[in-house]
Amino acid sequence: MKDQEWYIINDIESLDTPALVVYPGRVKKNIDLLKSMIDDVTRLRPHAKTFKSKEVAQLMLGAGIKKFKCATIAEAEMLAICKAPDVLLAYQPIGPKLKRFVKLIKTYPDTKFSCLVDNISAAVEISAAAIKNKAVIKVYIDLNVGQNRTGIAPGNEALQLYVDCNLLPGIKPVGLHAYDGHIHDTDLDIRTEKCDAGFELVLKLQADLKHKGYHEPVIIAGGSPTFPIHSKREYIECSPGTFIYWDKGYQTMLKEQPFLTAALVVTRVISLPDETKLCLDAGHKSVAAENELDKRIYFLNAPELAMIGQSEEHLVVDAGKDHKYKVGDVFYGLPHHICPTIALYERAITIENNKTNGEWKNVARDRKITI
Repeated sequence: MKDQEWYIINDIESLDTPALVVYPGRVKKNIDLLKSMIDDVTRLRPHAKTFKSKEVAQLMLGAGIKKFKCATIAEAEMLAICKAPDVLLAYQPIGPKLKRFVKLIKTYPDTKFSCLVDNISAAVEISAAAIKNKAVIKVYIDLNVGQNRTGIAPGNEALQLYVDCNLLPGIKPVGLHAYDGHIHDTDLDIRTEKCDAGFELVLKLQADLKHKGYHEPVIIAGGSPTFPIHSKREYIECSPGTFIYWDKGYQTMLKEQPFLTAALVVTRVISLPDETKLCLDAGHKSVAAENELDKRIYFLNAPELAMIGQSEEHLVVDAGKDHKYKVGDVFYGLPHHICPTIALYERAITIENNKTNGEWKNVARDRKITI
């Protein structure tokens, strides 16, 4: 079979659409590639937001990856169920989420959990919850290096927050978290320049804390776009996520990273509105729709299709005059953004040797597993 046809499913008539399909062989190759791009596997802390399944977590654990990052309590619990040794909730737990986080810590004592903090009032609340439950919660100071979403600017205020957290009972500051997800330049040199400029202040903060007598804070930095940059720094923990399945957006943007696309949305033609248009069963509910219409899904076996309109259950495309497509034809769609696409499906159908052979439940797509 030709290389460009790796995605073809020979028993496609058994697969209802729209369907999320994943290719475990390619997933394993992506894990191996990730490990080859860094000097020490202990510096890897992949983000679970992309895969959301126990099967992928177990593949990573089997490959020697022991640290993880996540964004929800459900993702954290999924990792704990898989016996992941070290899990960072890359979120500042407030109110009911803090109660759930403490319960998570108590329920899964074999997993070392930590979380983020970016202000003293949240730190005080986390401290009180820890004391009440006779726990010590490790925290990372969340730094704003340009994302302007959460975090505190690296500088004197961040240093003081670290000092204040160290004085609070029940919590223990252990490091700094610097997510530079705003850096999306296609040119790696430009991306590197921007990444280095933001990271310089993080290194200074680390040095200032060490100078004050604190044990050198761990730094967790970056996502997929800046992974090749941070991976070259000594001791820094790196947190790519999308690498596991890859997508059209990063395939186009990050050409220096040769990860394999390993998850697709399969769809069928369900209607022919007129002589040039096709209607597919690939609506908003089947592929991430936050991008403009022409940057939602790309069809590997029909790249000429032009997006016309999308609603909850339907996608209308223009195939041009004299096209040969008919009702029932199957298209293999590569999402532009795979992370929120995964969250739309309760399960992914696994494809090996060009046939369906099982499924991976995306258990962490739910907001709650048991806690």
